[in-house]
Amino acid sequence: MTETTHQQPAGAPRTGDGYRSPEYRLTRNSLRGLREDLFRDPFAYRPLPPRRTDGPFARRLPGRLRAFAGYLPHAVVGAVALIALMAGALSSGIPGGDTSALLVGALCGLPVLMTLVRPVGAFWASLAMTPVVVLISSDAQDWPWMPGAFVCHLAVLVVVALRTRPRTAAWMWAATAVYAFVSDVVGRSYFYSNSAPMLVTSAFALLVVSLWHVRHIAREEVTAQQTVTAQERSRRTLLEERTTIARELHDVVAHHMSVVAIQAEAAPYRVENPPEELERAFATIRENAVAALTELRRILGVVRAEDYEAPDAPQPTLADLDALLVNVRDAGLTVEKVVTGAVRELPPGVELSAYRIVQEALSNSLRHAPGASARVEIGYVLGGLGVRVVNGPMPGPSLVKPSPGAGHGITGMRERVAMLNGEMTAGPTEDGGYEVAVFLPVTMVNEGDA
Repeated sequence: MTETTHQQPAGAPRTGDGYRSPEYRLTRNSLRGLREDLFRDPFAYRPLPPRRTDGPFARRLPGRLRAFAGYLPHAVVGAVALIALMAGALSSGIPGGDTSALLVGALCGLPVLMTLVRPVGAFWASLAMTPVVVLISSDAQDWPWMPGAFVCHLAVLVVVALRTRPRTAAWMWAATAVYAFVSDVVGRSYFYSNSAPMLVTSAFALLVVSLWHVRHIAREEVTAQQTVTAQERSRRTLLEERTTIARELHDVVAHHMSVVAIQAEAAPYRVENPPEELERAFATIRENAVAALTELRRILGVVRAEDYEAPDAPQPTLADLDALLVNVRDAGLTVEKVVTGAVRELPPGVELSAYRIVQEALSNSLRHAPGASARVEIGYVLGGLGVRVVNGPMPGPSLVKPSPGAGHGITGMRERVAMLNGEMTAGPTEDGGYEVAVFLPVTMVNEGDA
């Protein structure tokens, strides 16, 4: 005898009776979805919340009407329930039976109203109400849905599908089809059956609702993705601007630290027979300056790109503004410069930031308002430096069109100002131009503290 051993495939689910087929797993998952959608706590209290009132149409309404606009879906459902009630009462066919007719109408309208608070329970109530209406009506010509029951069940299917998801809509339609099939088998004595109209009409309505659901979900996902992308782009832009500022300030700080180290090394030789304590102090100053310079270069090496090359020329200052204005005028921008206050030497970081702010503001004027004129104002005031760059509106007929920007220039300006604890405002002017106003504080150094 030969014994054959079958190996279990990797990843195959193990059960007591062998391996489950894909068809079995698909059926099991489908039945699980049916149980979750229609049988798990079907009469749970799920009130329909008011709709948002910040849409383009609702914002145009007065305040009182805007508050009521949030309950427009509730009013629509109530109107449909009233229609179902009237259809059920008028088509009951009970002569002189006002109470019975009203009962039939109430049975047809109640499931529609239930969709506002218990949507899945409303579906089961609509199915259960359908044969009851037929039994109460004395002259039932339609089977299995009387006119009122037809309107009621169709409305319930649509509202519940809107409030749930496409899978629930599919299960409701399947349950309706099963009920229609069983009713046609049981009620063969009836001359007319409206099961086919109900299934076709409800299938079309649920298909439209499902497509709306898919479109709505896709729009939400796209909106969420666009929001995340915009945040990532803004964050990346902010980091790039900070990296650029750090690269530029490195040359300024490195220059001063190098000067400190050199002067600390040469200072003892300028004094005849310096004390030992003085030599140790200057040696400590030089060691700390060299260590700080080494750490600064190590940190800047992390944020620098691989293809970054340190500039050969020193970083620009406010003394280089005239050359910048000449280049801007050659590019076609009419610009004038006004300097107020006593011109004095400022810290290199302030001078560099002020120069870059003016440079970026003039570049924005060239880009967004070609043909306009600009004005640069530099104010040396007590406690700081004021910078104002304003351009006029773009002339009417112009062959050069403005180019859209990503807003990185304003971000870079704000980062430079925030780094120096300054203040900045930027926005359009009344005449259609644009203005950038900046104040950079400068700490005053008293002669006694120097």
